[in-house]
Amino acid sequence: MACCNTRNGLIAGAVLGALLAVLGGILIPVGDSIITSTVSKEAVLENGTTAYENWISTAVPVYRQFWIFEVKNPVQVVENGSIPQVTEKGPYTYRIRYLPKENVTEHSNNTIAFLLPAGAIFEPLLSVGLEEDSVTILNLAVAGAYSMFPERLHPILNFLIKQNNASLFQTRSVKEILWGYRDPIVNQEVGLFFPYNGTYDGYYNVFTGKDDISKVALIDRWQGEQSTLYRSVSAEFTGTVNLKGIKMYHYMLPELLLAAPSVNPDNKCYCKNMDVTRNCTLGGVLDISSCRGMPIYISLPHFFHGSEELRDLVSGLSPSEEHHSTYLDVEPITGFTMSFAKRLQINMMYGPSKTITVLNQIKEYTLLPVVWLNETAILDDETADMFKAEVTSRIRMLEAVRITLMSIGSVLFVACAVAAFVVHRKQENGKVV
Repeated sequence: MACCNTRNGLIAGAVLGALLAVLGGILIPVGDSIITSTVSKEAVLENGTTAYENWISTAVPVYRQFWIFEVKNPVQVVENGSIPQVTEKGPYTYRIRYLPKENVTEHSNNTIAFLLPAGAIFEPLLSVGLEEDSVTILNLAVAGAYSMFPERLHPILNFLIKQNNASLFQTRSVKEILWGYRDPIVNQEVGLFFPYNGTYDGYYNVFTGKDDISKVALIDRWQGEQSTLYRSVSAEFTGTVNLKGIKMYHYMLPELLLAAPSVNPDNKCYCKNMDVTRNCTLGGVLDISSCRGMPIYISLPHFFHGSEELRDLVSGLSPSEEHHSTYLDVEPITGFTMSFAKRLQINMMYGPSKTITVLNQIKEYTLLPVVWLNETAILDDETADMFKAEVTSRIRMLEAVRITLMSIGSVLFVACAVAAFVVHRKQENGKVV
């Protein structure tokens, strides 16, 4: 009788172990479902959600750093056609995106529209110098007019340049170069980012994520067109990183994005000037002149991922993946971007001219770097601690419970099953334990 009770107890223990192991296994889809449901609820752009509150007014400071390329040999370039020698000067740092979105309107098709007000506040403690620092750069008006004016008007342009004692290069303050100044040649405000403060970007129309959480905050339309900042971009997953104790998926812009049209046909529409682009064979630059109204070409800083020819015509560039690549770190459970660095370089074109005196000695069409920028933000310590307490710690607790149940259940099942088998064999052999 005792033997039967022992065997029955062992069988019951094995069954209990199996149930615990199964329960631990069930926690996998159930736990994932709970997490997914919670994330989906809080990550959509809907009034009252965590994502909405952080989206409407950015909680984490966003900074835009500028490095301006100072030309060290302007006289030699103009008089002898020498290759320009540049050195970067910066960073000059501004806080941006600190103003809340305006005219926010929710639509029935699971999108939300808004205006993005522009503002930039100089941060001297995060900068190498002051906004009043002087830098010698390409003359924006001369280069712009040379490219945008038809050749028949070049004699008039040459007259205006001489009348104003201007040249191919000029010395201006950082503030003027970035945000604008009154130029006597074209008799209007000129600046790389003029106008900016007090203006608006948009209307934007983005997906809320209600019907598909993977589309949350993706841009549907910009100013009524299905386009973003002159083009849409994609990023490639390159691995995982640890950010303040939180696991992140690391994404970077692929080299193909700025490849020559012969490699990436999607870039064909950005190749307009055959002389500048060497018949569309140059990789690493996109012509956005039609968007900006100036001969501007964008690239990665220091022509990173660009054709060697680009750096052959400018001395002083040293591309580096660490300092010049664009990336973003995404938390895989919530899909929130916790850290990013958007790095771009603005280049302007100038070339030879028999009519314009300051360009008489120029031998090659040149894309000259003017400035490169790093727009960056990173999860602050307070938010990181809150995220770990509210999300990471709970996931780890669920994982610990799951593993504990499966481990105890598996051990109990195996131990009891083996013991029951041994007892059963002894019974069959007529041995009493």
